[in-house]
Amino acid sequence: MPLQRQWRDLDRSTIGRAPERYGVYELGIDGEVVEVGAGVLRRELKDALTYADADQVRWEESGTRERAKELAEEHRDRLD
Repeated sequence: MPLQRQWRDLDRSTIGRAPERYGVYELGIDGEVVEVGAGVLRRELKDALTYADADQVRWEESGTRERAKELAEEHRDRLD
């Protein structure tokens, strides 16, 4: 099941508002999830802006690194 968050443009402004906390994120194109990741959100999204083909992002904070990884795995399993 995708994150229950609204898509945002994947741009510098959005990344600047992303928290420096652990979480899970989804990258998208035209509203379709193309990648799921986890880590410190602002850091991960900076990399995504540089290297990913996606133009949208949404995220959810998780509190801990372990929980972020767990949530990302759950989301990946549901997408397959």
